[in-house]
This record gives sequence, structure tokens and C-alpha cells, in this order.
Amino acid sequence: MKIINKLNQIMELELAGVVRYTHYSLMIYGYNRIPIVSWMKNNAAEGLDHAHRAGEMVTLLGGHPSLKIGNLLETENHDIGDILRESLDHERAALDCYYELLKLAEKEKNILVEEYAREMITSEELHLDEVNKMLRKPGDVEPFKTT
Repeated sequence: MKIINKLNQIMELELAGVVRYTHYSLMIYGYNRIPIVSWMKNNAAEGLDHAHRAGEMVTLLGGHPSLKIGNLLETENHDIGDILRESLDHERAALDCYYELLKLAEKEKNILVEEYAREMITSEELHLDEVNKMLRKPGDVEPFKTT
């Protein structure tokens, strides 16, 4: 039951990401608009895929997928840097949920869910790194740090 609840939380968070990235893609202005909008749209599509996969795991385990969506907060901050920092926070929250799922799966000795969680952690870690690199100034090699 705890695994199903965590999967539903992940599904809700990923669906919130779909809405968030879609909104962000509409709010990008400036010279670099086209590649950033494309990247945001791809993130929205990936979030939908991740939500669907979480929902499939819920039904595989005999649960009922949530119809809820994660928290959406409109900050009214639409500078590309602000958007990317919000994106970084969202990605960290998703990563935390996948790590929590992994711990639950290890405790329950559910290899299928463990492998799913590991795969999603890898995907989220890579995505987090992308956002982090986008927030760095050219020439910076140290990871971007949030306060």
C-alpha cells in the first residue's frame, strides 16, 4: 500500500510537471526562445510519459491511479533564470520521491519496483544535471547551487 501511495504521489508530481513545463514554454521570450521552448515541450512530454509509467505500476500492483495533480504555484516570475530555478526545484522534488520509492521497494523486497525506481532516478538525475548546467554561466564548472 505504501508503494502504491508513493507511485500515486509520483504520478501527481509528474502531471504537475507537464502543466508547469507547458506553461513555461509559453512564457519564454528573447533570442534563445526557440531552443528553450522546444526543450520545455520535450520535458512536458517526458513528464506525461513518466506519469503514465507510474500509473501503469499502480495498476500492476492492484491499485487505482490517482486523478489528482501535484501542487501548482504561479510565482509570476518569468525570467528564464527564475523559470530554470523553479524547474530545478521541481526536478529535485521528483528525484526525492523516486528515492523514497526505492527505499520502500527495497524494504518490501520488490525487485520490479526497485528496478523501475532506479531507472527513473537515473533519468531524473540526468535531467537535473541538464537544468543545473543551463543555470551556470559560460566557463563555470562548479554545479549551480541554490540557497
